Amino acid sequence: MNNLAGIDLNLLTVLEALLAERHVSRAALRLNRSQPAVSHALARLRLLFDDPLLVRQGGGLGPTARALEIQPHLGEALDRMRHLLAPAGFDPSSERRTFRLAMSDYGAAVLLPKLVPLLRTEAPHSDLLVTQASREAMEAQILDGEIDLALAVFPDLGKQLARSLLFEDRYVCLADAAGQPPSGGLDLAAYLARPHALVALRADVENEIDRALVALGHRRRICLTLPHWGVAPRLISGTNIILTVARGILPPSIEADGLRLFEPPFALPPVPFTQIWHPRRQGDPAHQWLRERIGGFFRAG
Repeated sequence: MNNLAGIDLNLLTVLEALLAERHVSRAALRLNRSQPAVSHALARLRLLFDDPLLVRQGGGLGPTARALEIQPHLGEALDRMRHLLAPAGFDPSSERRTFRLAMSDYGAAVLLPKLVPLLRTEAPHSDLLVTQASREAMEAQILDGEIDLALAVFPDLGKQLARSLLFEDRYVCLADAAGQPPSGGLDLAAYLARPHALVALRADVENEIDRALVALGHRRRICLTLPHWGVAPRLISGTNIILTVARGILPPSIEADGLRLFEPPFALPPVPFTQIWHPRRQGDPAHQWLRERIGGFFRAG
């Protein structure tokens, strides 16, 4: 591939989609092409790289070692080309762009009520695609170019990604008000004696609350694990379950619903809500515009 003469560079966008989707039909939908056209392009790519690139694996395609070697360089090269060919600036009032964001429902609750009206007002021709994934999956999606921006709590973020701290929240405990102390909450022994709810996409992923307890030589009993912050408070009503969550996910009137807030009986780190992106997106005018607008929500608040 040393000589670019005679090579259809559009094939590289097909390869990018195939490596992201790992499925011919989904890649075709992503590219707005027919499945036979994408299959034909894959055959040409295999000849071009002298490698199968993607092989049958379960219900989809798995990348070869050569494909995995190519993928990060391919994404970087195509992003550079898009940046080179893009207008010098971004005019949100007239240009069309699809912004691909990933966040938890905590992130959705604090961000989307601000972001969606702004996009409809300032960038009416742009679309917003929001997905949800674990922190680890979001980082991988950023690195692979599948999403533009991820917004969540990333306490152990690697150095290869760019980031911007938007705000810091704090942990609070929530329990049914019946039978609770009128003030002062629970001490550590009483806290540990009760069952707990954990909000996580996967129960086996370490979290800041249990990490802090383990450092003190304690463990709590998790009786309920669920992936959504929003529904969790309703599930503990009328039970003896304790929910330890970021304060920002809870409405100001939460105690009017028969629940009581109290401080955790042990020290917990702050909850840093951060937006992260790939450094190669740093100079993209539309990406810069979006990051700045998102940052402005929380600077103003």
